[in-house]
Amino acid sequence: MRIGKGISKKKLLTAGLLILPAAILIIIYYLYPMLTTVYYAFTDMTLTGSTATATNFVGLRNFKSIVTDPKFPEILKNTLVFLLFSGIIGQQCFGFLIAKLMKKRRAGVRKFTGFMVVLGWITPEIIAAYMFSAFFNDKGTLNMFVKLLGFKKVSWTFTYPMLSIVIANIWKGSAYCMLMFQAALDGISDDIIESAKIDGASKFDILRCIELPIIKGTTSTTFIMVTLGTLGTFGMIYAFTGGGPGVSTTTLSVYMYKQAFGAFQVGYGMAIALILLSIGALLSFVYLRVMKANQD
Repeated sequence: MRIGKGISKKKLLTAGLLILPAAILIIIYYLYPMLTTVYYAFTDMTLTGSTATATNFVGLRNFKSIVTDPKFPEILKNTLVFLLFSGIIGQQCFGFLIAKLMKKRRAGVRKFTGFMVVLGWITPEIIAAYMFSAFFNDKGTLNMFVKLLGFKKVSWTFTYPMLSIVIANIWKGSAYCMLMFQAALDGISDDIIESAKIDGASKFDILRCIELPIIKGTTSTTFIMVTLGTLGTFGMIYAFTGGGPGVSTTTLSVYMYKQAFGAFQVGYGMAIALILLSIGALLSFVYLRVMKANQD
């Protein structure tokens, strides 16, 4: 028996069996947690008290409490600033810059640079946070250089807390972008570049008119991955600054953790998580639409 155009029932069944393990894993580790989050976001579930055992549906009450929280506007601003400067601009631009500089370099230089950059990527967030905590400490490495230059030492994590975590996260996450862009740039034919040079194109013209358009698929992929990854960054911020001073480095992910597991308000925390998920989905959707429009 054949189904559709030349597809037999046996082949269709075989294909279904092959994707079944992946489908089960997606359901268990993605769909079920996501649906559970959506459900609990509309309840008053807590980790202690009567509502820990008798959860009630409260509708939009959690979301109303979030948007009326006087700290929420600053926390949302922190999330967007952290996303923009450490992820979208920082990691992508720094990763592309390294990949561009490494193009046509000797194999030894590329391997050494790649190893040093990837070393930051594979370093656990908690270790990276303590490293930068020591680096930005009042008696840390950065202030040693500041003092050598004749300036007064700066309390970086209190005076420039957002800048501190942005720099730390750029160092931590740029390797992924570098590897993606390096692979994409290496895939561009040298003949195209040489032809452009013969026609009188400058390095900037080659970058703008040839390289960037060719690797725009890679750019869109890294944008989505970096956006979602940066929105969910928690360990680095929490271990580095704890979201402080005050709420100056508190992002939605840190705010969610503090409410769900610090204040034991699981339903409230899940509502924050749903907002975070919605922001990531919206940004991904908008960017995909923009990329599709540019391709057309």
